[in-house]
Amino acid sequence: MYQFKGKEYPCCASLTMGVIGGKWKAVILFHLIDGTLRYNELRKEMPSVTERTLSLQLKTLEEDGIVKRKVYTSKPPLKVEYSLTDFGKTLIPLIKSIADWGVSVVEKKGEIVI
Repeated sequence: MYQFKGKEYPCCASLTMGVIGGKWKAVILFHLIDGTLRYNELRKEMPSVTERTLSLQLKTLEEDGIVKRKVYTSKPPLKVEYSLTDFGKTLIPLIKSIADWGVSVVEKKGEIVI
């Protein structure tokens, strides 16, 4: 049995999927690989995600120590930026592998629609 942030997981793969699983977490992490993004920049990268879902997923990733949220309040308008923590950066090889697999599937069995 594995434990992380008070939750128990039956195996290490289950723990990993508990942290980055779901429809949007890996997508968020993929877009943060290249650096810090503001909330609206993330929304533009993922136009089909709802604001509520994006906010909840970012909050969960922040609680798990994967994503860091920085709020600038010195002058209006409020500015919020998201970036990977050092712990979150350990996921980069995994996220890149997931993305590469997706590209290979499209090349072999699908099509790219732009």
